[in-house]
Formats: sequence, structure tokens, C-alpha cells
Amino acid sequence: MSSLRVTRTLPEDATDAALRADVRHGLTVNPKTLPPKWFYDARGSELFEQITELPEYYPTRAEREILTTRSGEIAAASRAGALIELGSGSSEKTRYLIDALTSLKAYVPVDVSDSALTQAGQALVEERPGLEVHALIADFTAPLALPETPGPRLVAFLGGTIGNLLPAERAKFLASVRALLVPGDGLLLGTDLVKDERVLVRAYDDAAGVTAAFNKNVLAVVNRELGADFDLDAFDHVALWDAEQEWIEMRLRSRTAQTVKVPALDLAVDFAAGEELRTEVSAKFRKDGVSAELDAAGLELTHWWTDAEDRFALSLSVVQ
Repeated sequence: MSSLRVTRTLPEDATDAALRADVRHGLTVNPKTLPPKWFYDARGSELFEQITELPEYYPTRAEREILTTRSGEIAAASRAGALIELGSGSSEKTRYLIDALTSLKAYVPVDVSDSALTQAGQALVEERPGLEVHALIADFTAPLALPETPGPRLVAFLGGTIGNLLPAERAKFLASVRALLVPGDGLLLGTDLVKDERVLVRAYDDAAGVTAAFNKNVLAVVNRELGADFDLDAFDHVALWDAEQEWIEMRLRSRTAQTVKVPALDLAVDFAAGEELRTEVSAKFRKDGVSAELDAAGLELTHWWTDAEDRFALSLSVVQ
């Protein structure tokens, strides 16, 4: 019989405390910034699902192509008895891996969203008799305490989300993952690849304006949760390619000189006309760079799969 367990390691008030800290810090530094994780309330998650279906946004389709065509190879290379997914969300793409991993006994989705974990976990145990699902309500960027599971364990970090971390943050994250692994365990990592600048910018600045609405949603979250008075129409969505850093930056540009009040923080924030607030970095990678970052964390890239157009990659590092 399959079963679902949900364990909370994130304190009930952790999300509110983290939002307050991030907003206070981000709106008082120069240049101003807010972390991309605050896009994802219910509305933001809905908008992101729309983004993944846009003709300009290739990463989801490219990664799904790899999973549909290569999951058997990934399963054979990892031989995983347990699959641990960081930032699991709906676990939709993960189903390809779960189906291919014939030796799989346990699935451990890790996410900050209680509702997303419960909904996805319930669906999986109904669909797949015999699969143990132990969901963790946790922040994967903080040290994790994983439940006991059969080995080998495969940690999956999909969707190119690692690109939202700055280089020092990536190094810290990969080192923390390596600390969880023992010989035989592996890391399956999704990375979006460097490509033509025009393709990249279009993916983050679609013609229909869905990404613009998604970007501005971070302001709506701050308004609702902290009583701020951001006027969403007073900011323009900006997506730029930084060729030196090889990443896309999403920003919100103030149309006029304005002052935004955040009552919950007793904060008033001045914006100059044309001043930009950075909301996301999305790094793009090359194989050599991925290998070097893994190596620095004590991991060795052992397998590399891309879609037919070499737009996206899944890499596997198996600990020896």
C-alpha cells in the first residue's frame, strides 16, 4: 500500500519573517532588489504555469523532452531507491522519473508550500500503489534533515532553478547537497544553456505580457502581506541579457519619481524616475561551467543529456 506523510521543518511564521527581512534589506540597499521566491503566491504560480505554455518560453518544453526521452537512461545510471526533489511544486515533470525508476520505493518532495506538497502527494499515492511519499515542508536553501529512505538516493533539482542563485549562493547550495549524499547517491541537476540573446530575452519578455504580470506580482505580494502601497502600473517590466555574467536579469523600472510606504516595516522607500528594482537573475550555463561548479562542491559530472536543440541540460553526478 502507498502512503503519504507530511513533515514540517519550517516554522509556521518562517515565511512571514523571511518576507519581512528580504523586503527590508532589498528596498534599502542600492541597487534595490527582491528575491524571486516571492513571485510565487497562488496568483504568481498561476501566472508561471501560463508562462510555461507560451511559445517564447522554451525551458519547460526542453526539459520535458529530455525527461520523456531519457528517463530510462537516468534511471539506469542512478539505480535510485529513493527520489528527493527540491522545490517540487506540483511534481508534474517528476512523474516521468518516477515511472522510469522501477526500483523506486520512496519519493520525498521538498517545498515551502504546504498546499502544493499535500495536493501533489495525494495524487501520487493514488496513482502509484506501493510508493511511499514523505513530503517535507522546508526551505531547500537551508540545511535539510532528510527522512530515512532506501538507497541509493537521487536528489533532483529541476527546472533550471539553480540559475536563480548567484554564484556564491550556488556554491553554498551545491556543497549542502553534497553533504547529504553518500557513495552511490546522485544529484540530477537541470540547467538552462547559453544561447542566442534574442531567444533568451523573448523567453522573459513575451509578447502577451504574461511575464510582465508575473514580475509585477512580487509587488502585489508585498502590498498584501505588508500593507505596502506599490502602484503596479507605475513600474515597467524589463528583461536584459548580461553577456559578461551570462544571465538574464528581470527588473521593474519606476516610471516616475515616487515614494512607496511599507507600513508593516515602518518604511518609506524613494524611487527615482527610471530607477530599477532587480527581481530575478536567471543564469545560463555551459557544460564546462556546470562541471566546474559541481567539482568545486565535491561532485563529479558523470552524465549529460540535452534536448534535440541543445537548449537545456540535465546532468547527473553519482558519488563514488
